[in-house]
Amino acid sequence: MEFESANATIVKSIKQRDLLNTWLRLYAREQLLPQVAEYEPSRIEEELPDMVFFTVQKTQPPRLIIQSDGSRMSSAYGHTGKGKRLEEYLGSRLEPLVMPVYYECLRRALPVYTISNVDDSYGRVVAYERLLLPFSDRGNVTHVIASLKTISEDGNFEIRNLMRGNDSLPTAKLRAVIDRDLFHRPPGRIAVGDVIEFSDEPFDSIVELI
Repeated sequence: MEFESANATIVKSIKQRDLLNTWLRLYAREQLLPQVAEYEPSRIEEELPDMVFFTVQKTQPPRLIIQSDGSRMSSAYGHTGKGKRLEEYLGSRLEPLVMPVYYECLRRALPVYTISNVDDSYGRVVAYERLLLPFSDRGNVTHVIASLKTISEDGNFEIRNLMRGNDSLPTAKLRAVIDRDLFHRPPGRIAVGDVIEFSDEPFDSIVELI
């Protein structure tokens, strides 16, 4: 399974971008994975229905245990998965499509973003956007937080049993590892070392912030 290299701008959802930017701010301090306990995005309560929390067991291959799953994921998969191994919860049809995405997040210890198309029970195409964020205790990845968004150009769609309710499997449209520009620059801020040119001065002025 191939993954392209990307930066944070590849993430479409504004709310998922906010979750990623919070992770990037923590990561940028020492270029190390943050600990899950210090991850506190603003308005996270609003996002919890779309989020899933995993712990990672150091086995071969690693096991991801579902600690809590958002209500929308439970609806999309037909039932809750709390306490189960992710591969067990997915089942034999979805496991080969989904687990490599999580394994890539663990292997690279970096955020992974994917988009897949899936048909709902009425045949409407739904885009399934997945953002995976890894966390650590200064060693291997110990936790993963997933943000799962479902969007349809048709507007309304049926989320119940979305991932299991038809014979067709999800079709991958994008797989990316976010491994470039691993920092977050707040809007309106100028980074150290940036060059500013003032073209309306009577002479050419160049100021470098150091």
